[in-house]
Amino acid sequence: MPEQPHNLLVITGRFQPFHNDHLQLVQFALGRAARVVIGITNADPAARQAHPTNAHRHLARANPFSYEERKQLIAAALAAAAIPASRYEIVAFPLDEPAAWPAIVPPGAAQIVRVFSDWEREKVRRFESAGYLTVVLEGDLARRISATDIRQALAQDKPWQHWVPPGTRELLANWRCAAVAMAES
Repeated sequence: MPEQPHNLLVITGRFQPFHNDHLQLVQFALGRAARVVIGITNADPAARQAHPTNAHRHLARANPFSYEERKQLIAAALAAAAIPASRYEIVAFPLDEPAAWPAIVPPGAAQIVRVFSDWEREKVRRFESAGYLTVVLEGDLARRISATDIRQALAQDKPWQHWVPPGTRELLANWRCAAVAMAES
């Protein structure tokens, strides 16, 4: 993919939490577009839906961070990486409501999807069915960072910091300390 061929690229995900692979994907997109829209899926807990290609993405335990918290985690990571706020926008993206997408991102915007599983292939199918150009990046399962592993490590008080970028790391640590302090009160 040549440098800067797009005015706008779109990345979507649950970002539960935002981690190093997510940051790398945003940086990849910023190297190829003037602006990037980062669409947070599952923003509305009441609208979560089960999907045959991903058994857990709709469950509460897989979505512990609210939309606003995820927005903060992403913004903190991008600020720590010295990415100007003028280069990106963070929005709620209702993945299960294709009719709403054109109001969020123009139909000509390309969607970037890193594919690891049938779930990501399903996302590609959905975007292409809605008329969006899709840039598919093949993911390497051996090197994949799993947000599930991060959430489990956080819950079990095991090391997790190496999986998340600065900015996100500090917020998660502060929130975790605040949760522990509240539990001990």
